[in-house]
Amino acid sequence: MHMTDQIPAKPINTLARQTGFSRYQSLLIALLAFTQFTLILDFTIMSPLGVIMMPSLDITAGQFGVAVSAYAFSAGISSILAAGFADRFDRKRLLLFFYVGFTLGTALCAMAQDYHVLLLGRIVTGLFGGVIGSVVLAIIIDLFPLHMRGRVMGFVQMAFGASQVLGIPAGLFLANRWNWHACFTAIVGLSIAAMLVIVFAMQPVDAHLRLKQAANPFRHLIATVGQPRYTLAFAVTTLTATGGYMLMPFGSAYTVHNLGIDIVDLPTIYLVSGLFSIVMGPLVGRASDAFGKYPTFVFGSMVSIVMVLIYTHLGPVSLTTAIVVNVLLFVGIFSRMIPSQALMSAIPEPSQRGSFSAVSASLQQLSGGLGSVLAAAIVAQEPNGSLIHFDRLGYVVAATSTVLIVAMYFVQKSVAKRTGESIV
Repeated sequence: MHMTDQIPAKPINTLARQTGFSRYQSLLIALLAFTQFTLILDFTIMSPLGVIMMPSLDITAGQFGVAVSAYAFSAGISSILAAGFADRFDRKRLLLFFYVGFTLGTALCAMAQDYHVLLLGRIVTGLFGGVIGSVVLAIIIDLFPLHMRGRVMGFVQMAFGASQVLGIPAGLFLANRWNWHACFTAIVGLSIAAMLVIVFAMQPVDAHLRLKQAANPFRHLIATVGQPRYTLAFAVTTLTATGGYMLMPFGSAYTVHNLGIDIVDLPTIYLVSGLFSIVMGPLVGRASDAFGKYPTFVFGSMVSIVMVLIYTHLGPVSLTTAIVVNVLLFVGIFSRMIPSQALMSAIPEPSQRGSFSAVSASLQQLSGGLGSVLAAAIVAQEPNGSLIHFDRLGYVVAATSTVLIVAMYFVQKSVAKRTGESIV
């Protein structure tokens, strides 16, 4: 395998063409997936808890919105600031450092008795949590060859579905049984358990430290951002997040007011969609490794385009129809997201994998926030609560998806040329 594709280091790397996971690899994938689960749960639990937290803290919807967005913007800023240092430390220690900070921020949320402490907690959580995803991605790139990364990404992405199936219902149960503080307390407990496993079971990930790097962290960041070969990859990341985040903020309101689904049935839609997400992750990952990452990405994009256009033009429908449309929409999203992440993982040089992942994470957070702002400028709400111009969001997302199919073609051509291998 080409040197730029795999860093020869720890025992986990020795079987370059292995097809199955070793026991340690399986443990590591489960650990990284669980880490992502706590991260995603901490972010997604805010939305359903809003109806409980606002009266409890006596805050307005606008203040709650600021608390939610504070995570995204602080995460985007911290990721770019950490990029220069991302390749200068053992990735295990880096993961632990930011995971401790994330846990402390979540603990602040658990103890918050007023709005200002909650806002501080969300900022701290974002500052540290925003970097964890890029560290996890760098670890995957370092320790798994390209032909296995689709499956790894698929398993790690199960965390998203698990947070919907297990996390959100459990969080709401805790909030209703005790109070909303209990949700964040539970996440702190899960995070501490994950940290203990990282400390005692995870091997160091430090082979990249033997590679030549810029002496100054700032120069290392500039070298990464200024690398012409990365420009298209960063543009693809930005466009993907901008389009992808446009529909998310209005999903529940659109489902209730436009599709006519009773609010008490929303958990059912989350539950079924989450279950399919858990199943789809490993299947899409295996397909991207077996049939090719770009063909799988194209398939996912086409399904997404069709389902987004159908979804954004729906009127009142039955609960069954709403569930089927949401499930198919998730199939398209996962079939696009997993192979694209695996393909993009082959872009950076071994000495720049951490900084590349951090810059990508920053762009994803900031462009996701921009996408939400643009969507809010397009969509309007009628007095009865229904959304108008929501179909325009569908056209925008479909257009960005079409552009991404073309852009990703050139990404995969670049990766194939550089690695000298077929992208499977």
